[in-house]
Amino acid sequence: MTTLDAPADAATGHRRRLLEGLAVCIRERGYPETTVADIVRAARTSRRTFYAQFTDRQECLVALLHETNQRTIARISAAVDPAAPWEGQVRQAIEGWIAAVQADPPITLSWIRDVPALGQGRARQFQRETMSGFVGLIRRLTDTPRLAAEGVRPASDQTATILLGGLRELIAVTVEDGGDVATITDAAVEATARLLGPR
Repeated sequence: MTTLDAPADAATGHRRRLLEGLAVCIRERGYPETTVADIVRAARTSRRTFYAQFTDRQECLVALLHETNQRTIARISAAVDPAAPWEGQVRQAIEGWIAAVQADPPITLSWIRDVPALGQGRARQFQRETMSGFVGLIRRLTDTPRLAAEGVRPASDQTATILLGGLRELIAVTVEDGGDVATITDAAVEATARLLGPR
């Protein structure tokens, strides 16, 4: 590493600590009750460091949830075997999503509940971009030669959005009620198969 690399590496390290600090706060008290002071305390850093990385608490949340959702999309994609029968692929995708939620339920709940409450601006743009990423994933997963041979057509944006909305709400309610999200697997698989399956 050269001396020129050091400031960039330090900034990346600070950003990572702040994102992890926010995650800790969300798990402990939820985003609405979290302040910048809470974040910097959990990150063991300063307000000055926070504002060198983020303009405000909302930008920090959007950055954290962007990373989380990118990992979730990658996890779902990796869970699906495109050579498996249609029903198997549906279950693999749902189980991949459930596993991602189980890894950190409060963070998933924050995406579903907190972001829409932030209103317009960055948060609204982030929400649309994230949903677009999930819609694109569903379209890719349903647009394969194996599925076409079984009579499955690529999901439309509208159908994928309807599916996502229902699954997100089911996940949110289950987490809010203190339930195990694994218990929704069968219902989620059945609903997905009915909505996206062969006609």
